[in-house]
Amino acid sequence: MKQLLLILSILSTSLVAQNNVCFEIEVNPDPNDAALSNFSKYVNVLDCFSIYAEAGISDAKVLHAAAVTAELLDNDEDGIVDDQQIKSELINHSAMMPVFSSEGSSTENTFFNNYQGEGVSAVLYNLEIDPNQTGHWGDDATVEEILHTINHVGHTNVYPDAFSLSPNSSLLSQAMDVARGGQFISFPGSYPEASWYHYDDETCDYECMAIEYMYWAIVSNMGILNQPETCNGIANEWEPCSPELFQNTDELMYALITNPEYLLPNNAPDGNYCPNGIGVIEHINNDIFIYPNPAGQVFNYFSGTKETLLIQSINGKTISTNLLTKGENKIDISHLNKGIYIVQVEDRIQKLVVY
Repeated sequence: MKQLLLILSILSTSLVAQNNVCFEIEVNPDPNDAALSNFSKYVNVLDCFSIYAEAGISDAKVLHAAAVTAELLDNDEDGIVDDQQIKSELINHSAMMPVFSSEGSSTENTFFNNYQGEGVSAVLYNLEIDPNQTGHWGDDATVEEILHTINHVGHTNVYPDAFSLSPNSSLLSQAMDVARGGQFISFPGSYPEASWYHYDDETCDYECMAIEYMYWAIVSNMGILNQPETCNGIANEWEPCSPELFQNTDELMYALITNPEYLLPNNAPDGNYCPNGIGVIEHINNDIFIYPNPAGQVFNYFSGTKETLLIQSINGKTISTNLLTKGENKIDISHLNKGIYIVQVEDRIQKLVVY
C-alpha cells in the first residue's frame, strides 16, 4: 500500500525541526521509461512538477523537495499555482527534479544516457538537501536548483521579452549587463570595480550566468541570504545580499522580479506546505463513525436520520455528495484515488483513508 500522508512530521536526525508537508510519496509511475527506470520514489507536485528520487533518499528529503517546489509555485499557499501560464508550460515540458544519491551514481548515469526531454534544468544530490535549513546557502540547495528549473523551463519560455537568457534579448539580460559592469559573453577573468554580480565559473556561459543571476536576485529579495556569514561567503559572486541592498543596488532587476505581471515568488520557502483547508481535519468529532477505515471500495456509515454526507479533498474541495437514509448506508468510494479525504456530515468531520 502506498504511503499515505496528511500532515507528515519530518524528524531530522538532529531532531531540531518538524516540517508539515501535505504530499504523498508514491512508487515510480514510469518503471518502463529508460531514463526514469532506476528511480524508486515519486511525488506529484500540484499536477505540474514531478520529483523522482533514488531509493536511498530519505522520505524527509523527498518531501522537502516537494514542499519547496510547491511553495515556489504557490507562494501564497492557497493550494493553487500562482501563475497558470507557468503551470501549463511546466506540464508541456514534463518539468521534474531528479534527486540522486551522489554524483555519478548508476541512476544518474542511466538518466542522462537516456533522457531526451526539456523539463530538467538542474539536479539535486542527497547531501545537498537539509530540511532543517531551507535554502540556507551552503547547506540546502533545494531552493536554488528547483528555482533554476521553474525559471528555465517556465519563465524564459512564457515571458521571453522579460526573461530570455541570450545577450540583448530581454529585460533580464539588460539588467545583468549592468550588474556585471558590461556585456561579457564568457567569464572575463575579472570584473569592473563597480560590478556587484561577478560569477567566476569559467564553464558557465552567458545563459548560465543569466539563470544564476535570476536566482541570486529572487532569493535576495526573499531575504534568504540576509545573514552576515552568508553575505561574506557569497561576496565573491554576489554583493547585494539583503532585500534592502538589492532594491537599492540593482534597480533594474528589482523592478523586473517584483513586477506583478510575472507573479514571481516573494516569500521565502520554509519547507512547510499544507494549503488552506487542511487544519479542519484536526477537529474530528467522535459522533461520526465510518467503517472500515482505512477503506478500499466502500465504507459504511450509520445515520439516525436523513442527512447529507460530503466527501472532500484535503484542500476542502467537495468531490461527491451522498444523500443518506436512516440506518446503515454503504458509500461507494471506488472512484477515489488512494489518499486521505474529509468526510463531513452536517457539522461533524472525520478523516477517511482510502487505499
